Amino acid sequence: MSLAKYTVTAALPYANGPLHLGHVAGVYLPSDIFVRFLRMKGHDVAFICGSDEHGAAITLRAKKEGVSPQEIVDKYNALISQSFKDFDISFDIFHRTSSELHHRTSQEFFKVLHDKGRFIEETSEQYYDEEYSQFLADRYITGECPKCQNPSAYGDQCEKCGSALSPTELINPKSTLSGKSPVMRSTSHWYLPMEQHETWLKEWIQNGVLDGVQQHDPKAWKNQVIGQCMSWIDGGLRPRAMTRDLDWGVKVPLPGADGKVLYVWLDAPIGYISATKQWALDNNKKWEEYWTGDRKLVHFIGKDNIVFHAIIFPILLKDHGDLILPDNVPAYEFLNLEGDKFSTSRNWAVWLHEYIENHPYKIDELKYVLTSIAPENRDSEFTWKEYQQRVNSELADILGNFVNRALVLTQKYYDGKVPQLGNLTDEDNNMLADVKASCKKIEDLVYAYKLRDAQAEAMNLARIGNKFLAETEPWKLIKTDEVRVMTIMNLALQITANLSIVLQPFLPATANKLADFLDFKTNDWKLAGSDELLEAGHQTNSPTILFPKIEDSLVEEEVSKLHAEEPSSDFDPQKDETSFDDFSKMDIRLGKIISAEKVEKADKLLKLIVDTGIDTRTVVSGIAEHYKPDDIIGKTVQILMNLAPRKIRGIESQGMILMAESAAGELSFMVSEKNFEQGGGIH
Repeated sequence: MSLAKYTVTAALPYANGPLHLGHVAGVYLPSDIFVRFLRMKGHDVAFICGSDEHGAAITLRAKKEGVSPQEIVDKYNALISQSFKDFDISFDIFHRTSSELHHRTSQEFFKVLHDKGRFIEETSEQYYDEEYSQFLADRYITGECPKCQNPSAYGDQCEKCGSALSPTELINPKSTLSGKSPVMRSTSHWYLPMEQHETWLKEWIQNGVLDGVQQHDPKAWKNQVIGQCMSWIDGGLRPRAMTRDLDWGVKVPLPGADGKVLYVWLDAPIGYISATKQWALDNNKKWEEYWTGDRKLVHFIGKDNIVFHAIIFPILLKDHGDLILPDNVPAYEFLNLEGDKFSTSRNWAVWLHEYIENHPYKIDELKYVLTSIAPENRDSEFTWKEYQQRVNSELADILGNFVNRALVLTQKYYDGKVPQLGNLTDEDNNMLADVKASCKKIEDLVYAYKLRDAQAEAMNLARIGNKFLAETEPWKLIKTDEVRVMTIMNLALQITANLSIVLQPFLPATANKLADFLDFKTNDWKLAGSDELLEAGHQTNSPTILFPKIEDSLVEEEVSKLHAEEPSSDFDPQKDETSFDDFSKMDIRLGKIISAEKVEKADKLLKLIVDTGIDTRTVVSGIAEHYKPDDIIGKTVQILMNLAPRKIRGIESQGMILMAESAAGELSFMVSEKNFEQGGGIH
């Protein structure tokens, strides 16, 4: 039976900042483990990645740093690719979406779909910054998330709750260019009518069936992936714009499309294809063989990218007509850090390149810990204390201790030569059966994308070895039964050789050290579980310490680095300076609430009728969790009058109630110390 062929992709890292451990644990390390295993099994596999170098976030970073977008992507592409190389992530290619080949590939892909009539062209109202004379892409707009009330959600996604958004859903939107409220203007774009694909998507995602043919095993997909996709589909898919008004990105290859680029979530996944093309060109291969026919396409991603890889990109691939769809999308949850979320703005992060610079000889230690706590099915947490505990008590005390015992005793008793195997006892045979079963279990777990459990089982192999030596005590038995000790040490060395095989996907540098100790090198997984890997008389080498213990001082130093970056105050830092002229444009007055009621199907919104002294107006306010409607009728409040009206849950809100917020998130009305009537201004 021929082995399955694989094209494995890892989510393209965004080239506007360095990699932190959350990125590594949730995408790049698990994909590398999976691919290394596939190679050892003899699968035909291509491991594809590259930097995502387009989109509004790049231009925002460039604007902030006062440089061009190209300078930003060049800087971070170099940093990210070097970090991957130093961390020994074994991509077949790490490409970039700013390449000419990628631009050409993306434009050709768009043209195929356009010529097939797969897009619809629509004119719609979109946000526009009048001061900068520019339509605002999703990331150029921030505002309050309608689902979790995060005040800093983007126009495409809330990074706090993970919800996918559209700019018009944001409450009190602001342009990130001018800081002002944008206006709505008409612009034309090409949309993907996703609602036309609901029927086949549902059958494909839930049952793995496409056009009546079984394409993948739905039981192999993670529940959270299927759940998130079905939530989107059951909620009703809507057309999504595949182009943007922006000057950085892949130009739309159609007449009359000046100033428009491909939407980054059309452009970026095509980066997998363009990277494959470049790799094929460099290695005399045909790229089509890796995106067509009988091949498994696997996307390793974070949970915030599920919809793009399991709904939008599959639609695009199917519409293209001759490309394979994903066999699996093993999405990972988020990794937190020392009791808090990773935050680039607060520098609450462990940056991969800094870890490598500070601990260049502890690469496998970090790989082991991150895989041990991998957020495969739920969010998990990295702490330096646990890092220390796992390195010391697992890598050093279990794996390192067993290997050291086996090799040191071999050096001591037999000058490093593998001793002769004698008669096996029932105890020996049971132990060897456990070794074989453990190797098979590792294999089954990796194929099932349960990489954390697979690594734990690889460590269990070292536990089997430790238990065997502890129970047979060859250091004592050598005085009375030298023949039996020869068998014991032969078997201990066979276990060590098996460890040099099964650890290769997880801890490649450590596996290579074991291979050097044993003078035994193989990358053939089929040999795993054998008790005949080393012949009697084979010469081994003197071992060195595999894993030095982690001292408390390292933990204290790393934790102190994090806290050194924390703000000294519990409150948010002061916002950017503004001018008096800008402030004087705000018309803030006193108003009296004369009616209040909850907005239907919105737990946090109240619909208020406010008497401003000059009129009576409706205001939608996110205060329902803090105040009951009956308790605030008659309250005098401060209201921002000249905020552009916008619809929130179908209700036009004609202003904003100003509130004070404590550090704990409590809200309070800002009222005057005297009993002024409504209509008075704020000066």
